[in-house]
Amino acid sequence: MILRKNVGKEQNGSRLDDAISTLCPGVSKSEARRIIDRGGCTINVALVRVASRSVKAGDVIEIGVMETGRFKELQLPPEALLYEDEELIAVNKPAGINSQRTPYQLKGTLEYWVTEYFKAAGSSEPARVVHRLDRGTSGAMLFPKNRQSAARLSKLFQDGLVDKLYLALVSGRPDQERWTVDAPIGKVASARYGIVEGGKAAVTEFRTVATSGDISLVEARPLTGRTHQIRVHLASVGLPILGDATYDGGAARRMMLHCSVMKFQNTKKMEISVKAPLAGEFEEIVRGLL
Repeated sequence: MILRKNVGKEQNGSRLDDAISTLCPGVSKSEARRIIDRGGCTINVALVRVASRSVKAGDVIEIGVMETGRFKELQLPPEALLYEDEELIAVNKPAGINSQRTPYQLKGTLEYWVTEYFKAAGSSEPARVVHRLDRGTSGAMLFPKNRQSAARLSKLFQDGLVDKLYLALVSGRPDQERWTVDAPIGKVASARYGIVEGGKAAVTEFRTVATSGDISLVEARPLTGRTHQIRVHLASVGLPILGDATYDGGAARRMMLHCSVMKFQNTKKMEISVKAPLAGEFEEIVRGLL
């Protein structure tokens, strides 16, 4: 929930956390500090991270009030850094973590972690998000180290020159080893997409890797980059991803979708292949299938 409040004469000169707790019923001063610390507060549209900052009459404060238990600190082990060169880094994103900042938070996102990694390496460059994984999806993400690399990497994604391979655990058994879904995707609800006439063109190639009972391991190679593309295309053929409640997937502790491999050419025309290993429950289930 986003709350937007105007600072009045009564709050002129107050600390930011005091002003928030006064203007927003139900938000304590300590909760206001937590919101500010995780990057969920702006004054006049500018992000503010200092609770003691004073406000003045006429300021517009916006805060993101996150549901209890949603925020997670992000600490990654050294092996999460999959690849690094002078242009970019590749990171193995955990499931349940946002790729980039939201109106509710900056801290705790992969974007924030990468910015802090750059700072520790002596760089003042921000983390530039040129592609995203859904919050529930794990796997390889690429972050350019400067503006020029960001422009080049963005163009590679736009031109379909980044080969992406995903692994998905689905409910059901595919009736063929290889198949392609060529079906346009469009928004059908606030956070739900579907196959709709007049939607954006979307093509995904699939391959059945293994099956056991009513669970199958499937490889997915998206040839376009639509929101929720793999999730929608699998659900459309009766194979929803485990843990994907949005598209009626079976119960699981997380959404079982993982970006396993990314391949692309660097500026020297050498092929770079970034591989992100599975972990946790996903890895355990896959090991049992293979």
